[in-house]
Amino acid sequence: LSLTGCICHCLTPLLPLSSSTTDFIIDPRENILIYCEAKGKPHPSFSWTRNGTHFDVEKDSKVLMKPSSGTLVIDISGEKAEAYEGIYQCTARNEHGTAVSNNIFIRQSRSPLWSKERKEAIMVQVGVSLVLQCRPPAGLPPPIIFWMDNNFQRLPQNTRVSQALNGDLYFSNVLLDDTRNDYICYARFPHTQTIQQKQPITVKVLDSNPSEERRPSFMAPLGRSSTQMALRGGVLELECIAEGLPTPEVSWYKESGDLPSSRMSFHNFQKTLKIADVMEADAGDYRCTAKNSLGSAHHTIKVNVKAAPFWISAPRNLILAPKETGILTCRVSGDPKPQIAWSVNGVPIEDSPKDTSRKVEDDTVILSDVQTGSSAVYQCNASNEFGYLLANAFVNVLAEAPRVLTPPNNVYQVITNNPAFLDCASFGSPIPTITWFKESQTSILNRDPYVIHNNGTLEINVAQSLNSGKYTCIASNNLGTRENHVYLEVKEPTRILAQPEYMVVQRNRKAVFECKVKHDPTLIPTMNWLKDNGELPDDERFLVDTDSLTINEVTEEDEGTYTCVMNTTLDQDSASAMLTVVEATPTPAIVYEEPDPPTDLELTDQRERSVQLTWIPGDEHNSPTQIQYEDLLHQAGVWHNLTEEEGTKTTAHLDLSPYAYYSFRVLAVNHVGYSQPSQPSRQYRTNPAAPDVNPTDVHGVGTEHNNLVISWKELTGLQSNGPGLQYKVNWRQKDVEEDWLSETVANASKYVVSGTPTFVPYEVKVQAVNDYGNGPAPEAVVGYSGEDVPMSAPESVQVLVQNGTLAEVHWEPVLTSMVRGRLQGYKVSYWRERSLHQAEAQQEEQQVLLFSGNRTDGRLPGLKPYSLYTLNIRVVNGKGEGPPSPNHNFETPEGVPGPPSFLRIKNTDMDSLTLEWGPPQDNNGRLTGYTLKYQPGNSNELGPVEEMMFPANETTVILADLKYSTRYKFYFNAKTIKGSGPTITEEAVTIMDEVRPIGPAFTNVNSSVVGEEGAVISWEYFGPDKNVYVEYIVENSKEDWTKECVNGSSGSQTYLIKGLKPGTSYRVRLVVKDHSEATIHSTEELVITLPAMKSDQVDLATQGWFIGLMCAIALLILVLLIICFIKRNKGGKYPVKEKEDAHQDPEIQPMKDDDGTFGEYSDTEDHKPLKGSRTPSNGTVKRDDSDDSLVDYGEGGDGQFNEDGSFIGQYSGKKEKDTHEGNESSEAPSPVNAMNSFV
Repeated sequence: LSLTGCICHCLTPLLPLSSSTTDFIIDPRENILIYCEAKGKPHPSFSWTRNGTHFDVEKDSKVLMKPSSGTLVIDISGEKAEAYEGIYQCTARNEHGTAVSNNIFIRQSRSPLWSKERKEAIMVQVGVSLVLQCRPPAGLPPPIIFWMDNNFQRLPQNTRVSQALNGDLYFSNVLLDDTRNDYICYARFPHTQTIQQKQPITVKVLDSNPSEERRPSFMAPLGRSSTQMALRGGVLELECIAEGLPTPEVSWYKESGDLPSSRMSFHNFQKTLKIADVMEADAGDYRCTAKNSLGSAHHTIKVNVKAAPFWISAPRNLILAPKETGILTCRVSGDPKPQIAWSVNGVPIEDSPKDTSRKVEDDTVILSDVQTGSSAVYQCNASNEFGYLLANAFVNVLAEAPRVLTPPNNVYQVITNNPAFLDCASFGSPIPTITWFKESQTSILNRDPYVIHNNGTLEINVAQSLNSGKYTCIASNNLGTRENHVYLEVKEPTRILAQPEYMVVQRNRKAVFECKVKHDPTLIPTMNWLKDNGELPDDERFLVDTDSLTINEVTEEDEGTYTCVMNTTLDQDSASAMLTVVEATPTPAIVYEEPDPPTDLELTDQRERSVQLTWIPGDEHNSPTQIQYEDLLHQAGVWHNLTEEEGTKTTAHLDLSPYAYYSFRVLAVNHVGYSQPSQPSRQYRTNPAAPDVNPTDVHGVGTEHNNLVISWKELTGLQSNGPGLQYKVNWRQKDVEEDWLSETVANASKYVVSGTPTFVPYEVKVQAVNDYGNGPAPEAVVGYSGEDVPMSAPESVQVLVQNGTLAEVHWEPVLTSMVRGRLQGYKVSYWRERSLHQAEAQQEEQQVLLFSGNRTDGRLPGLKPYSLYTLNIRVVNGKGEGPPSPNHNFETPEGVPGPPSFLRIKNTDMDSLTLEWGPPQDNNGRLTGYTLKYQPGNSNELGPVEEMMFPANETTVILADLKYSTRYKFYFNAKTIKGSGPTITEEAVTIMDEVRPIGPAFTNVNSSVVGEEGAVISWEYFGPDKNVYVEYIVENSKEDWTKECVNGSSGSQTYLIKGLKPGTSYRVRLVVKDHSEATIHSTEELVITLPAMKSDQVDLATQGWFIGLMCAIALLILVLLIICFIKRNKGGKYPVKEKEDAHQDPEIQPMKDDDGTFGEYSDTEDHKPLKGSRTPSNGTVKRDDSDDSLVDYGEGGDGQFNEDGSFIGQYSGKKEKDTHEGNESSEAPSPVNAMNSFV
């Protein structure tokens, strides 16, 4: 319940507030997460200190405080984790106070390297002792040590060779087989999951001078005695390692008492004694004895038990009204005795402002005459050298008028004679007083049968119809009052009046079961029929009516028990009957009829209390007769059977009662039935007399704690023997010298004696009297006055724990005078507070056992191992339960654990695989490790079993060197000191022929778009199959998937899908197929959407700059064509100089500047190639791809030129392909020079 204006000290930084300093070791590869949560109104603000000084979260970009929370998330990626080591403390505050958390000690896990060292071979003689030192680097947390060889196989250990707690390997004596060069000490650092190894040690065992046999002596610890300290609640490990020849055996015992069998265990071949959950009683001298055939050695370890502070009573929150007084108590214990320090709102109380209403007395703070506005959060800090405790307690000074929290006008419905509870939950400060009224009454309901509980609930023990009505509860304090109305309706119980009866029905006949019910008319009933506690068959032969069940044409299958169940919303009633089906019997051939009635009845020999009756039989003589009578005085019209006579008799002597008006009739009977009755005889009257009998069924039972109800069965009118029938009731207390008390009553069947002591024996008797005298002297019957609830609880409660699931509880019985009623038994209530693994209580549902009679012990089955239980005992009588005994705590020892929560097989390869597992849901103790057994096998043949052991903190292992293409079966279980738990199994195959590996074949599947028509798919593949494909399809398309084969190698891969349509969405997946194209693995589908074509890239042909460029190129080509055309028309005979002049340098050829023409040219052809050109081997000049050449326009038909090639080369449109090999320039003529040639 969170109250307005308060701050709840539910800070939870990693551990509850009541925990000691938390040593939190972080993994440097992961972010640091420190929890701190608090609730309050207004919502609190949070701050942190580190190493005692303010930690400014906002100035550190790597630190994030979660919104509306104090939880810190520290991102240490790219940072050194050491920078954030230290002691952290969270503070939450609002205007009403300040709460602080425990200290959290953050340290980085470390796995330092092993220092380099050179190891010389160790030479040792056979039979001597040996110690191989490990001495691993100091890690945080300390590493786990184990010894292995070069093949990563654990070195075998036994009573002779074993590993000590410090990791060293001890040999009690060495053998020649101990020679080897690969004694390797490994250190596994759990947080970083790294393993480091020491340099291998070589041991050579010599037999040149073997050691002789000798008596034991201790290698560790040394000397005759040593001391060791243990902390309460921790684990004590005592170790004794001895050497000797033959190998000694080690045993343990405690000199000052017995070893705690339920909490102790032996390890390392009896060399280590381990005691869990250390208690103060575990202190003392422990002696270990090493013994062989030559003698023994002893070592005594003195154990001192100290204790960090632990709670006896933590301070609790207080709600006080102004001027009230409250007390905060901080009770702790520990060794040494803890020092207690108080703080207010996180400030030491001696440094806080003076407050005259506050007084501190060691572990108690007394708050007196508190004032409004003095609300605060108080902290109690208890510490000694081994730890500390911190608790927050909120003191809320509040003045508030009462409020009724129960909704108004609630209607409560109960069945008559059941208890009724009317709620009146309230809140206020000071705590409101609750009073109850019924209807318009002014008196307070606080007497029988009403009980007002502390929480305001009104209880009516046995509700009756007269208790129905409107009830008003009033909550009041000095600030006001509030009232609330509720209604109680007491309903009549549901009862079956006519129950179904046992039936024997012939096969194929009809069976009808009746079930008539009476119920409260305001409740809606529901009738259900069951057959053998199950539903009726779905068969049309079964007809259910409102008050009956009809089964037509019954068969043998219909036999069974039929139950009618009548349910209402408040109660139910049921009744059952059996149906037996028999074979049908044939119809008899002869039909018999009932006899005729007798006639002529006559009364003779008339006396005071008798008469003789005679008659004449009808047809069917010799039939037995039934004589009936009618008492016209007391029950006119009702005939009663009086006597039966044999068939041969026609006379009967009838005994009569006084004070009756008799009339008789006779009936004959045979196997068919009764005859019609005879005509009645004449009336015969008897005279009155004193009663002959007294009432029967006399009982004395109290209904209240101070009364005695005497009841009896009344006499009938015929038994009264006369008028004025009354009953004289007599009673007196048994075994007490006092006179009989009496009272005479008429027309009653009970009498209530008031003012009796509670549950004492009484002698009671009831005598019949009438106007003619008293009945016979009655016999006394012993009864008891009313019971009351017991006054005291059982004492001397003791619990003897038998094992993890069974305990015996013993108690001293309650004195009879305190039981105050008829002892029904003892009720033991017990519940599980928590597992011993947990610091916080997690109370489970209460279990109740009732041990009948005057028992003094009982057994509690079904307990959970390694748990803390609480129980109390109440004595029970007919009135109810007594007060409970003080709660008694007991612990159950460890048991075997439940099965591991899971076993998974991953990364299956050709010759290896990885196993992962989870711890059991029910540890039932401290896990000591896990056992893995596995064996190969195919079909029905299984190979040898391999066994591996793992510590409790391991969750994964890689199995290597497995056989190729082999099925393996794995058996896995967890262990405690009590043994191994249930085994879970799993199977896998080292190749995918039969069973595919467990786990995904693809991981890290991603996609990205490349341009407008492509996409890149990336993935990691870990499967043996190489047929890997990328498949894709247009989203929402019904076409087939497009498949493209990709690289099927293991590891990271990428693939580019080309030719996709811009602006289209595709679904893409990776699949693995076998040789039959069946899909083995498939990834989840990715949706890839390609971008549409951008508007500035729609059509290059529509761009202005492109059109202009094309026009310029076209114009230039046109100009060149015109020039070529003109040159062609000017071809023919060109006068030139002599040929030898033409061989001069073309650069000095004469040129007429005035007309722009060349000198004289000759048109004779000399069939010489171009100067400076290279002639092909066939004697021809190869032409360009271009047809624009003067060769085509000359008169020489064979394509040979007769002029200097330099001219042709300079002005023709031809461009030689290999001019780079000659001395001529390949530069084309410019348009300017071409134009000059036309002038």
